[in-house]
Amino acid sequence: MTIPAELGSIPPVDDGTVDAAETAETADVADAADPQPAPAELTTVQLEALLFVAERPLTRREIAALSGVGQDRVDDLLGDLEVDLADRGIRILASGEHVALSTAPEAGSLIARWVGAEGLRLSPASLETLAIVAYRQPATRAVVERIRGVDSDYVLRSLVQRRLVVELGRADTPGRPILYGTSFEFLERFGLTSLDELPVVEAEVAERLVSAAAAGDGVGGDR
Repeated sequence: MTIPAELGSIPPVDDGTVDAAETAETADVADAADPQPAPAELTTVQLEALLFVAERPLTRREIAALSGVGQDRVDDLLGDLEVDLADRGIRILASGEHVALSTAPEAGSLIARWVGAEGLRLSPASLETLAIVAYRQPATRAVVERIRGVDSDYVLRSLVQRRLVVELGRADTPGRPILYGTSFEFLERFGLTSLDELPVVEAEVAERLVSAAAAGDGVGGDR
């Protein structure tokens, strides 16, 4: 039987059936285009590598978001990594929510010779101001000056330029004075892994810090 040319050009009717081979091929293409995400996982090796390549301190929340694990897991791994690094030349620095890697304190003298000892020296005025900020932070310039008894604007600006002190924000008092605190550079420079390792001050000194800070609260015009 001869089929007319007109009928031979009619497309086949879709009856709703699908060839099995076509179904399998379609599924393979879909799987290749949309792979299933790997389960969230983070190891101490990965965490150390992340902190090593980071150009700045990372927060625990950032690490959790990048790795897809909970912050509790990040805290546990930070503790494990701290133990692993105890006998090595690298330490974990922690300041609030931020963490970073730093050199071990016992390597400080060798590293100082490498970077140049001149760059590490601080004047007595700078050390005094830095100590006040470290123990009283967040502290305004007015608080620092009340404790020292002299103008401290230049010294504070110098410490900020040397990245030992950072601006944490502004106080909710008249004049909105700047609040200063110590940085990761400060922890690394003095061989500390956190502010909790600061030496305990004498009772008389601590009382002076508290009383001067209380008297300095609410002082406006501090910049």
